[in-house]
Amino acid sequence: MSSPRNYQTEAIIIKKTRLGEADSILTLYTPELGKIQGFARSLRKPKSKLAGHLELLTHSQVSLARGRNLDTITGSQTITSFLPLKTDLTLTSYALYATELVNQFTADHVENCPLFHLLLETMEQLCSGSNLELLLRYFELHLLDEVGYRPQLQQCVICHQPLEPVINAFCSSAGGVTCPGCRASQPSSYPISVNTLKVLRFLQDNNYDTVSKLKMDQPLSRELETVMRGYLKFLLEREVKSVAWLDDLRGSTNSLE
Repeated sequence: MSSPRNYQTEAIIIKKTRLGEADSILTLYTPELGKIQGFARSLRKPKSKLAGHLELLTHSQVSLARGRNLDTITGSQTITSFLPLKTDLTLTSYALYATELVNQFTADHVENCPLFHLLLETMEQLCSGSNLELLLRYFELHLLDEVGYRPQLQQCVICHQPLEPVINAFCSSAGGVTCPGCRASQPSSYPISVNTLKVLRFLQDNNYDTVSKLKMDQPLSRELETVMRGYLKFLLEREVKSVAWLDDLRGSTNSLE
């Protein structure tokens, strides 16, 4: 039985690509269809009725018509505009970082409803503007869970013995933490403190309501970021593009304080 030509889906707009003078190709992340592409005709014309409902970082209900190579967007209605993410550059950079990770770690047409809800929850929490670094680390760890790259944080990835509360090491190529005895066999590993490992485990094993109560000082926050960035870069085999902009904005903010 063939699929109906016209269909609707809830979606978060995670990427926009210009096409010609006024058209666009949108990358949509959906709960039931996974990541899909949609052609939006004349979206960049001033009088486009769809433009406001198909902005980047918008949660919308989207209507599409199936095409031979690319489905065409025929209508859209905003569910949540996430206005703070579009009016605050820092929040914009964090949201674009999250959507870029989703785009990089997913293939087209692979359903992952939990990942859709994780992204939606992250965008909702970003709008509050609090605990941004903690929120990103939570998002990274739970995204890795959903796409099959959950780092091993409970036992040594080499000898499989439980990890002691000492300075262990994180090894991206092995997919998690090594004990001090096995670290020598993994030259690309780097030290991970007891507190950082505790926080990573806590983030990995709890929901955001529980995690959000955690308080972190600056050194701990930076070590967590270093560990997660290194692992993500290894998995993607490249730097996440939006990291540079995020760092630039953070540097600008710090220089003004």
